[in-house]
Amino acid sequence: MRKKVLVGMSGGVDSSVSALVLKEQGYDVTGVSLKLCPDKYSKNSDINDARLVAEKLHIDHVILDLTDLFDKMVIEYFVNEYANGRTPNPCVQCNKYLKFGALYDEAMKMGFDYVSTGHYALVEYDSNIKKWLLKKANSKKDQSYVLYNLTQSQLPHIIFPVAKFEKDDIRIIAKKAGLPVALKPDSQEICFIKNENYIEFINRNFNLISKRGNFVDKDGNILGKHDGILKYTIGQRKGLGITFGKPMYVVKIDNESNDVVLGESGEEYSSELIAKNLNFIYLENFDTQIEVMAKIRYQAKEQEAIVKPMSNGKARICFEKPQRSITPGQSIVFYNGDIVLGGGIIDKVL
Repeated sequence: MRKKVLVGMSGGVDSSVSALVLKEQGYDVTGVSLKLCPDKYSKNSDINDARLVAEKLHIDHVILDLTDLFDKMVIEYFVNEYANGRTPNPCVQCNKYLKFGALYDEAMKMGFDYVSTGHYALVEYDSNIKKWLLKKANSKKDQSYVLYNLTQSQLPHIIFPVAKFEKDDIRIIAKKAGLPVALKPDSQEICFIKNENYIEFINRNFNLISKRGNFVDKDGNILGKHDGILKYTIGQRKGLGITFGKPMYVVKIDNESNDVVLGESGEEYSSELIAKNLNFIYLENFDTQIEVMAKIRYQAKEQEAIVKPMSNGKARICFEKPQRSITPGQSIVFYNGDIVLGGGIIDKVL
């Protein structure tokens, strides 16, 4: 009997080729598109592209409406984090609660053997340690960073078919198969924000009042006035609205005092941070410090660090070399070679 796979089809070329590859491998494939964005934010036009691909592949296609959950767990989270002077990663949140949360749970209830998406990452079983591993993709487009919340119970039921391909190969495969999305550009924006920046989106939809406050240095000396903490992110140098005669960087955003702390070149570097909401994929007990390679944001390079458990369920991460603009709200992800150990949310910079 053929194994049943529910493929998350976003309307993009990666997930479309995932469905194609799995069908060619002999799986019983059903495509599912998630209706995520409430219509007041963004039209779900990509669902129609996914439907056309499903028709081309002669597979069933269903739509799962998760707009309420997405609104609460992704959009509201996104807005609240920015309102509190933090910089969130909505894709990490969406993968945790939507794609590998609600969608995964629904697939298991419906009797599917596997869930698949177009993410660039690898899932492998290590017979030596008898654990499932999440690993970096062989592709330059590796997306393992945004998947660190996956668990041992989920990994045996997840397939990432495009992980061993480069993006150019994916487009060639799609074109040869006549898929209507073969040349569709990759999305370069947050899915629920179209044709505006995040500040405009928040102001237009949430009427969030960002109060003016003080630019201060690390000693608390007032340097000038800012236009509201919503408009600034850690590491920002341009667009401060005031000149100082020398480069100044945002090094801290203090929601309680409504201060934006600025520092000169070099002061934006830190060696330690506290992380919360930790998930370790195959470590059963995180009760002793571990040496890792860590990434503090999606595009960052991995750096040597030590992860130390704390009594409150958080972890203290100490880098061998100072890191530039460590940003609360972003995820820190831990690697051992190609293996993703896990990760968490950056809570505080020390």
